[in-house]
Amino acid sequence: MDKIVIDGGRRLEGEICIAGAKNAALPAFAATILCPGKFLLTNVPNLKDVDTIIALLKEMGAVINKEGPNAVSVDTERLAHCEVSYDLVRTMRASCLVLGPLLARMGKSRISLPGGCAIGERPINLHLKGFQGMGANITLEEGYVNADAPDGLVGHKIYLDLVTVTGTENLMMAATGAKGTTILENAAREPEVVFLADMLNKMGADVHGAGTDKITINGGKPLKAVEMEIIPDRVETGTFMAAAAITAGQLKLVGCNPAHLEAVTMKLAEIGCKITEGSDWLEITGPARPKPVEIETNPYPSFPTDMQAQVMAVLSVADGTSVITESVFENRYMHVAEMRRMGANILLKGRNAFVHGVGSLSGAQVMATDLRASASLIVAGLAAKGKTHVRRVYHLDRGYERIEEKLRMVGANIERKPDRKRD
Repeated sequence: MDKIVIDGGRRLEGEICIAGAKNAALPAFAATILCPGKFLLTNVPNLKDVDTIIALLKEMGAVINKEGPNAVSVDTERLAHCEVSYDLVRTMRASCLVLGPLLARMGKSRISLPGGCAIGERPINLHLKGFQGMGANITLEEGYVNADAPDGLVGHKIYLDLVTVTGTENLMMAATGAKGTTILENAAREPEVVFLADMLNKMGADVHGAGTDKITINGGKPLKAVEMEIIPDRVETGTFMAAAAITAGQLKLVGCNPAHLEAVTMKLAEIGCKITEGSDWLEITGPARPKPVEIETNPYPSFPTDMQAQVMAVLSVADGTSVITESVFENRYMHVAEMRRMGANILLKGRNAFVHGVGSLSGAQVMATDLRASASLIVAGLAAKGKTHVRRVYHLDRGYERIEEKLRMVGANIERKPDRKRD
C-alpha cells in the first residue's frame, strides 16, 4: 500500500492536462453490453475503477484490448455470462450499472450488491423499483440481486423518489431494450448523463430530454457499436482549481469543459479567485487569502457534493467563518477529523459544517476515508507548513490519474511512497 507525502507551502504555477471523466467512462463501458459489436472508447482515464469495470466485462465474456495510452476497444460479440462476482463488485458501487444493459440484452442478470466509498447509504432500490415497473422480476438472495425479464422489458413511466445519477443511467440503458416508451421523471441532469444519452443515440437509440429532469426513451431500436470520446473530468478540474486557490497559485487547466463547472467557478470567484475561460480550458489565480462563503451541495447544476471536501480545505484557511451544508450524503464529513489534525477549526452540527478559517495549517499524518476526502487532504497538504502524509491512497487511485505527478509538474513537493505501517 502507498501513501502520498507532501512538503507544503509552495505556490503552484503552470499547466495541467485534465483526464477523461471516471463517471462518464464507467457507464460508457456498461453501455457496450447493450449490443454485440466492437466499440472504441478514447480519452479513457487510467484508474482503479476503470480497471474494475474492464475486469467485470471480461468476466462476462467481452474481449477488451488497450489500443493506446487512453484508448480501449471492447468487443461484446459473445457475452457468455450474466453474473458478476462479489470480489469485483465489492470495491465499486458503479458495478450495478451492468444490471440494466444485461436485462435489456440478455433478459436476466445476477450481481452482488455493490460496495464502494463509505460516504453514506446509497441503496440501489430505486434502480430495482424501476426495473420492476418495466416488468422485471427482482429477488435478493445471499447478497445477490437476481433480475430476469423472460418476456422482455416494457416501457413504463418511472418517477425517481430521489435524484440518482447511476439510477438514471441504469434505467435509461435498460429502457433502450424495452418495448414502447419509458419516461424517467426527476431524472439526474449531470453532464455524464447527457454524455451517456449521446452515446446511446449514436448507437441508434431514441433518447430525448437528457440534461433536464424528464428523459424519454423510445425503446426497441436496433443498436450498433460506436466510437466515443470520454468527456473531461469536471471533478478533477475542480480539485486542481482548489489547489490553485489554497496556494495563491496560477494554473491553466487544458482539455476541460468550463461549462460543466459553473457552480464551482462561481463559488471560487466569490472566495477571491480570478478565473478566465475558453471553450476547453480555464485559467485560475488564487487569492492571497481566501474569503469566507456559504455553500450548499445539491444535485447538478448546483454545487456538487464531490467538490465539498476540496473546497472545505480551501475555506479552512479563509479570513473568516464559512458555512457548508451537505444535502446529498449524510456521512460526507469524515475528512473533517483528519483536517482537524492539521490544525483546521471546523465545527459540525448535523448537515452543517462551520469552518472557522485559521492562519495556516500544519503537516500531519492523516488517513483518507473515501475518494474525495483523499483529494481534500492533498489540497490541504499543499498549503500546510511541514510534511503531510496521506495514507490509504487506494481511495485516491479510484478517481484521480497520476495526481501527484501532475501536481509535481506545477511546483508541488509531492511524492508517492510505500506505506509500511499497518492500518
